[in-house]
Amino acid sequence: MGSKSPEGHQQDQPLHISKDPAPAIVPKFRNAEAPDDDLGGDDGDDDDDDDDGGDEPADGDGALSPAGNEKKKKKRKRSKKKPKKASPNEDPVQQTDPPTIPVSNFYPNNTYLPGEIQPYPNLHRTTAEETRHTTRLESTLSPSALQDFRHAAAVHRQVRAHARSLAKPGVPLTSLADAIDDSVRSLVGHPGLLPGDGLKAGLAFPTGLALNECAAHWTPGPGSGGRNDRVLQKGDVLKVDFGVHVGGRIVDSAFSLAWEERFDPLLQAVREATDTGVREAGIDACVGEIGAKVQEVMESFEVEAGKGKVVPVRAVRGLAGHDIRPYRIHGDKQVPFVRSGDRTRMEEGEVFAIETFGSTGKGSVRDGAGVYGYGRNPDAPMTHLQLSSARSLLKTIDEHFGTIVFCRRYLERLGVEKYLLGLNSLVSHDIVRSYGPLNDIDGSHVAQFEHTILLRPDAKEVVSRGDDY
Repeated sequence: MGSKSPEGHQQDQPLHISKDPAPAIVPKFRNAEAPDDDLGGDDGDDDDDDDDGGDEPADGDGALSPAGNEKKKKKRKRSKKKPKKASPNEDPVQQTDPPTIPVSNFYPNNTYLPGEIQPYPNLHRTTAEETRHTTRLESTLSPSALQDFRHAAAVHRQVRAHARSLAKPGVPLTSLADAIDDSVRSLVGHPGLLPGDGLKAGLAFPTGLALNECAAHWTPGPGSGGRNDRVLQKGDVLKVDFGVHVGGRIVDSAFSLAWEERFDPLLQAVREATDTGVREAGIDACVGEIGAKVQEVMESFEVEAGKGKVVPVRAVRGLAGHDIRPYRIHGDKQVPFVRSGDRTRMEEGEVFAIETFGSTGKGSVRDGAGVYGYGRNPDAPMTHLQLSSARSLLKTIDEHFGTIVFCRRYLERLGVEKYLLGLNSLVSHDIVRSYGPLNDIDGSHVAQFEHTILLRPDAKEVVSRGDDY
């Protein structure tokens, strides 16, 4: 999810999914060994079936003695081969299409697969800051927290694979957003309809489906600026930006789709720029230096704008990557993808969303029409609300979303009615903040790619990495 730069702030798959059942495919980043084959399990028992009567004593006429009969009764039966136990890393079930089985069913031991591991260049780093942040590390990237992040990432990979299969010219954006939302809720196993259920696991913010000049922060539904009937066109550039959380541990990842070859360099530029940001990020990395390297890669590309005109890809100013806190998609740190004098450094135990936006327009954003979503202000002062509708709505927000960003479509899904007056009251008191779409100039096209990284002590983990990007 895109974060607005401070100076521009004005508003506050491990499985292959197919329609036919298919065997589970081992994901690219699974480092599991196959169980050893059970070789020759029954060879030692084959002789037990042979007739041993020739070795038994007999009476005078050749009949077996009582002792012989007793021995024959005690004859060992051939042992049955025990069924082979499934490896703990094998998926016990197959995913449906659309995906509906909770991802936790695929990992019965609650051990989720790590993302891509990138070692730090300096493995012998010892600083006073490491000791100072030990407590934060233990709470943010504890073993249980790591499993929550990896659980959320596994859900994200499966849902975005399903979204790719659905996103085609002629598809309404409303149906695409609903499909993504429903899939996330199904795979985490929490529909979010009861108080507190959505805080256990679910969507981390409203699913973003920004088109063309809209860089970020657009979702269909009431309040979206009157464009709910938009249908994907062949000449569109679509940004699919959604987040998944498990226990408040958020995985934020985004990708772009286009159906005309002329946009391939734009998507390649932004994807390579994001990968550069991921590669340069790490403990003690300076965010300003990361931005300079990202911009250099991004702006080395050109795109055909039509009628033989070629334009450069411009890194979008006014947007930035950001750190992620529990239940808060935007923390206090930002990671620009343009040159800046920001000397802020990344620290051990932090979680960052590394994202970049590239545009064929001016490379800057302004506020668009409508409201994308709303978020509870955790620093809001205690205020007496006179409107009963505002008090009631605030109770609903705290029970279902907490500090997670939501949209009006999500409120109406809960059955909330006649809430606008109360919502406006909460916004005017700065208890809830609103966020609007961010656009470049009309006629331009913007692309986005994004990954979530975990700054572990030994290495950074690109937890959202998949075979697709």
